[in-house]
Amino acid sequence: MPLEATAAPLVVWGGGTGAVAAALQAARCGADTLLLTPGPWLGGMVSAAGVCCPDGNELTPWQTGLWGAFLRELQRQEPSGLDHNWVSCFGYRPATAEAILRRWCDSEPRLQWWPSVQLLAVERRGNRIEALRVLRGGEPVRISLELLIDGSDLGDTFPLADAEHRFGWEARERWLEPSAPPQQDLDLDPFFTRQPVQSPTWVVIGQLGGTPAAPLPNTPLAPPFVGASDAFGLERTITYGRLPEGLVMLNWPLHGNDWHQQLPQLFDPDPAIRSAVEREMQDHSLAFLAALQEASGGWLQPGRCFPEPGADGLALSGASPLALMPYWREGRRLVGMEVVTELMLLPQAPGQATAPVPTDGSGAIRSVAVGNYANDHHYPGPDWPLAPKSCRWGGRWSGTPFCIPFGALVSSQIDNLLAADKGFSTSHMANGATRLQPLILNIGQAAGAAAALALERGQPPSELPVRALQELLISDPIAPAAVVPLWDTPWHHPEWSARQRAVLDDPSRLGFDGCWAGAASPADSGASVPAEPHERTWHGTVIPDGQGSFSLELPSGERWPLITLEPSLNSWFNRLDGPTTAALIGCRNSAGPWLRVSRLAG
Repeated sequence: MPLEATAAPLVVWGGGTGAVAAALQAARCGADTLLLTPGPWLGGMVSAAGVCCPDGNELTPWQTGLWGAFLRELQRQEPSGLDHNWVSCFGYRPATAEAILRRWCDSEPRLQWWPSVQLLAVERRGNRIEALRVLRGGEPVRISLELLIDGSDLGDTFPLADAEHRFGWEARERWLEPSAPPQQDLDLDPFFTRQPVQSPTWVVIGQLGGTPAAPLPNTPLAPPFVGASDAFGLERTITYGRLPEGLVMLNWPLHGNDWHQQLPQLFDPDPAIRSAVEREMQDHSLAFLAALQEASGGWLQPGRCFPEPGADGLALSGASPLALMPYWREGRRLVGMEVVTELMLLPQAPGQATAPVPTDGSGAIRSVAVGNYANDHHYPGPDWPLAPKSCRWGGRWSGTPFCIPFGALVSSQIDNLLAADKGFSTSHMANGATRLQPLILNIGQAAGAAAALALERGQPPSELPVRALQELLISDPIAPAAVVPLWDTPWHHPEWSARQRAVLDDPSRLGFDGCWAGAASPADSGASVPAEPHERTWHGTVIPDGQGSFSLELPSGERWPLITLEPSLNSWFNRLDGPTTAALIGCRNSAGPWLRVSRLAG
């Protein structure tokens, strides 16, 4: 079969959320970019995998970059808003996310997307990758390139390029991670061989039939899902991931549809072996949906959400409840110039609100992205004990922020290879906090910006001045991205970019409490908080409980828990010393249940 040949300065091998973010940002920064995805959708976990209740980076100081732009576009595009479930502050339909990402990509003339491509080989010479070999429409194509970004969930290109990478657990002795197992356990317990990565899930979408006429009885689910609803009851188990239009995301870890079997086979070089296990994953999730359907008396039905096998895969709707790909929580992880370990995620002193900001030998900050997820690992059996990294904030628990250094995106071995998804350079333990949708969008953005800068300057990514990359991210005209965490400075603050730059120039401007340590601004009071769709004014009495929770008692006597994602309102909450009459602006989430409020009225 003749081999077609083509070339692109930047090739992004995709399938993951980080890939589309990297390709989009690189094109916006002026790089001619070819995005390749193995499936017909390009959004990865935020759309194709159906993981539509984002975790982490929920507070407005962390709603920056492509994640923030994506979130605000979702708010505009979903007619009934995003306040529907109790696992997240946001929920949306997969097709809404995919449509947004495709529209963004279509608007970039320097970005070309090839869907449904099969990766065959990576050509490497010395310390450089020269080309990819793929099948496109059944025809072999050789793509020569100057720079490659791996934006896959599993690090697909790493073994093909013989790029040094990690897979599985690291012992506590290696990096002194408090939650890692000791080497003796890794050597003796077969669990760690059976479970080299976190368990994936094949998300399935259900459809609710209106409001149940009466509270659902906690009917035990059929095997193997016995116990799935014990902790929260049947109705809350079902509405955990409720989405607009009565859809529900079924991604349930407690005796639900997490997949714990045959995990090493999912990384086998033989695609037939991988496909056989993936079919079992699909059947497992469909059986979970059927068990919930039976237990709920038919209140939950299969959702019509994704294209069916054999249908037009590019279509944004279809009759299948099954996501188009698994939700991979972990895969191969690149050995980078730096590695993010659990200690880099944890505040290091009592009362400290942020993890250490990564710096180089001269004290210059090397961060290019900010995350805050609390850390969460999925395995069979009891919860894995993890070092705590959460605090009470805004009436709820929120993870403390941490930073991703640029070196964690850069291969230590191959001069022209970057990572843009879960496969960037982290430890196994750190992956539980770094794998979530918002942070991966912004890691992809940083990788794409770095690739464009490297191509423009004719430098390998490892030689880029990090300060130039940081400036590119902060000053982005469409999706400016934070590189340092400031708890009290939301994305809409008029001095947001100035404060980001000031902390880079003088790290002492980032206080011990994680807040801005420079001069105060009138905007700190919340004057810049923007209106959002579906909000309304709520009148009543705000009641603090003295333990970091707040509620609003309405004139009717009904009481609703209150949460906020805004620093200024969080500060107001924390100054309350008793019941206070107030008018608050925000959105109701009946599944929470809570009122998500953003500011005081008037």
